Amino acid sequence: MVAKDYPFYLSAKRANFGLEAQTVTSPAKDTEEPSNKRVKPLSRVTSLASLIPPVRATPLKRFSQTLQRSISFRSESRPDLFSPRPWSRNVPPANTKRRDSKLWSETFDVCVNHMLTTKEIKRQEAIFELSQGEEDLIEDLKLAKKAYHDPMLKLSIMTEQELNQIFGTLDSLIPLHEDLLRRLQEVRKPDGSTEHVGHILVGWLPCLNSYDSYCSNQVAAKALLDHKKQDHRVQDFLQRCLESPFSRKLDLWNFLDIPRSRLVKYPLLLREILRHTANDHPDQQHLEEAINIIQGIVAEINIKTGESECQYYKERLIYLEEGQRDSLIDNSRAVCCHGELKNNRGVKLHVFLFEEVLVITRAVTHNDQLCYQLYRQPIPVRELVLEDLQDGEVRLGGSIRGAFSNNERIKNFFRVSFKNGSQSQTHSLQANDSFNKQQWLNCIRQAKEKAACAGKAGGLEAHFLVSPGGRRVPQGEAALEQMEQSDYESDCSMDTSELSADCERMEQTNSCESKKQIETNV
Repeated sequence: MVAKDYPFYLSAKRANFGLEAQTVTSPAKDTEEPSNKRVKPLSRVTSLASLIPPVRATPLKRFSQTLQRSISFRSESRPDLFSPRPWSRNVPPANTKRRDSKLWSETFDVCVNHMLTTKEIKRQEAIFELSQGEEDLIEDLKLAKKAYHDPMLKLSIMTEQELNQIFGTLDSLIPLHEDLLRRLQEVRKPDGSTEHVGHILVGWLPCLNSYDSYCSNQVAAKALLDHKKQDHRVQDFLQRCLESPFSRKLDLWNFLDIPRSRLVKYPLLLREILRHTANDHPDQQHLEEAINIIQGIVAEINIKTGESECQYYKERLIYLEEGQRDSLIDNSRAVCCHGELKNNRGVKLHVFLFEEVLVITRAVTHNDQLCYQLYRQPIPVRELVLEDLQDGEVRLGGSIRGAFSNNERIKNFFRVSFKNGSQSQTHSLQANDSFNKQQWLNCIRQAKEKAACAGKAGGLEAHFLVSPGGRRVPQGEAALEQMEQSDYESDCSMDTSELSADCERMEQTNSCESKKQIETNV
């Protein structure tokens, strides 16, 4: 379905605001004459954060790089975490507990640095960053369980089944990273330097395959968490945690998304260590092998996560009639992008671009779940016609709407159309801004190119046949070769008795003719 907000299908990180604006009052002057003008009272400003509108999540969610992007299901219709709620407490924000970054050269004896080259110091810094990152990750995972999971379970804010769905296999990741941290600390010398890490990473990285189930569960987990936020008890608890110093202004989903962020960061960390490792160092070969291992793991998990997200959205499509079902949807294994768009009448639509089909839906609530009801018949990407519309080219539906619309209302449109016999569709769709419009155009064009290439490959496959010798030859050559082979077989199957009889008749005829020729000559 759509949200991807998945993610395998894009949440904006909130800035940390530690400043607080004081209440502004303006005492009236004693000498000021009374005025009949109505003075608008100044609103009370409790925080600088309230002056800044909440950041909206981009309506377009792309899944080409699922793991590299955070998953966010927030739509414009859903309340933002920072918006005021009737049950929320108006308390001044607490002091944020910030995590200070640490450097290897600042943590251990500085005198050691004079005995090392600049390149070796950078290598030690990179190794220390890897170790320190593991320590921070373990701390955050334990905090998510201790400060969020356990209290909500104890206070019956959520059921155990709901918490298991949201937190997934997070518990199993903690001992995994504790093992790597222990290994790194064991090979660290008393002066803080580390000589070899490559062999440790080669032996430990295959354990990251267990991230498969955790990342594949993130789409369903995020959807359930967003749904539970509509419960005022859940929202009040999360708001209290957000205002507490331990949260560092991070909400629950930020903590749950940390393992994914850490997973995609491993290749960068290992490349940084390798970049500062000498060519003749024993770690050189091991680090290259470790990079290949982690890249393969990330690619595999990325594919499985995308398939899981695609399946999640397909299961939440609602068909009004059986004729709307399409095998292209059922066979899809990935969602290229999806998000909210508007048509020229201002109707909000949720559009999904699967690998080979474009599906236009409307978001509905079904059995307390966000589902997507098909708005029109699915459009095959191969037969889809895409048109980039200039600003002002589209007129909004309705004379009154069009008369009072401003220029902002008629920007960022593009058109998709489809015609097959008596069936035809045309949709003028509006994106939130020019950037999202360009993303949609790029995604649809790429999908059309892939579909065209797949069609050509299928056509070539149909024009190629396997010859009797086992090689692939064009269909025409194969036909000729087959005809020649059949002629050869028919010749070989001729009756030898007939052939011998013909030979005898030819010999007799030749002998008679030779006798006649001799008699004539005499």
